[in-house]
Amino acid sequence: MPLFENEDELIVRLQARDAAAMTLFYRQYGKLFYPVILRIVRNVPAAEDVLQDSMVKIWSSFAAFDPEKGYLFTWALRICRNAAIDHLRDRRVRDAQRTQSLDGSGAAQQAAPPAFLPEHVGVRELTQRLRPEYRRLIDLLYFEGLTQVEAAERLQMPLGTVKTHSRQAIKELIKMLN
Repeated sequence: MPLFENEDELIVRLQARDAAAMTLFYRQYGKLFYPVILRIVRNVPAAEDVLQDSMVKIWSSFAAFDPEKGYLFTWALRICRNAAIDHLRDRRVRDAQRTQSLDGSGAAQQAAPPAFLPEHVGVRELTQRLRPEYRRLIDLLYFEGLTQVEAAERLQMPLGTVKTHSRQAIKELIKMLN
């Protein structure tokens, strides 16, 4: 359901790169997108940043919008939701959420090496018992923090193979723990 009297005109103006139309778009749709983003990121400053980033992404990729395939609102909302999810997946955000200083000075963070994660204690020793190709893959995915796509590129393997091998490696690790 369009928020504007003539959404088709707004789409034409946005496709023509009319900055005033983008301002109008932001004023109307931003109010609707912000609560959705906030529900995902659960942090007011981060939600505001994600909304701004989303608006820039919408502006820069508006040429890809096809009114024949869907509504402007739905297309833009999907961009905002994906940006919020990408924000959560960002390693820096995950690390910041996990890490909290004991006294506010950051002394606890300085005491441990940067690559130390308590949940990895003993896991590296277990991975030594895996087949070499599984061990390398687990090292890339869990200890170096690469995505499956990045690991596939680094190992020059198909993505499906990386997914299958990582699943099999995790199953083997579970068996070792039991």
